[in-house]
Amino acid sequence: MNTLGTETEPLAPIAPDRRGPGSLWAWTGAVAGLAGVVGIQASMAMSAAYNERTAGNAVAIMTEFAGQRTAMLVMHLTLMVSTTLLLVFAAGLQRRLRAGTPEFSLVPTVAAFGLVLTSIATLMGTGLDTELLFGLGNTDRMVPEVAVFASHWMGTIPWLWVGAGVSGIAVAVAALRHRAAPRWIGWASVVLGGLTLLLGISPLQYMAGFTGPVWVLVAGVGFALADRRAR
Repeated sequence: MNTLGTETEPLAPIAPDRRGPGSLWAWTGAVAGLAGVVGIQASMAMSAAYNERTAGNAVAIMTEFAGQRTAMLVMHLTLMVSTTLLLVFAAGLQRRLRAGTPEFSLVPTVAAFGLVLTSIATLMGTGLDTELLFGLGNTDRMVPEVAVFASHWMGTIPWLWVGAGVSGIAVAVAALRHRAAPRWIGWASVVLGGLTLLLGISPLQYMAGFTGPVWVLVAGVGFALADRRAR
């Protein structure tokens, strides 16, 4: 009963948005993987601490490292792009897998957490970049041993992509056991994700930096194309 003496019109029902989730999240993953590949290659170009000519000579390592700041800048920019986009890919991947796995399955969450772990590793790997990019411009004011430590840091920490291997195995389980993704993505995840995980667990853990970004790139493109065909 209307006690105010005025008539009110019934609210029109809101039509639900029946459009499925888009593929932008997947393309974001592809870009994150590609940026990761470039970042790892840039990291390889900074070899001052591993050069036999400068081994054991902190001043020589610092001098050579100062000439590799272009590679450092490339590594910083690409890995920071990867760091941020991996979070979007993680959220989208969790939503995508949750739609095809049992209600209480841990697989979507594990897949997302693996990418978040990788994002943290790439963030930590670039954590000294600002100090070094500017500090190496004036080596007279830098302690050589700091440059040696930083050179080792940039040649190791950005390569810790074991989390991507965890995500790859989770996607493989979702695809091959629950059919929550195309089977070819599942098998690609078995190979690339499994190899990344094994390398990351082993004493050769830095080798995971070779295969982890490739899996992210392949998975991102794969989900984007698969979902595009499904619409």
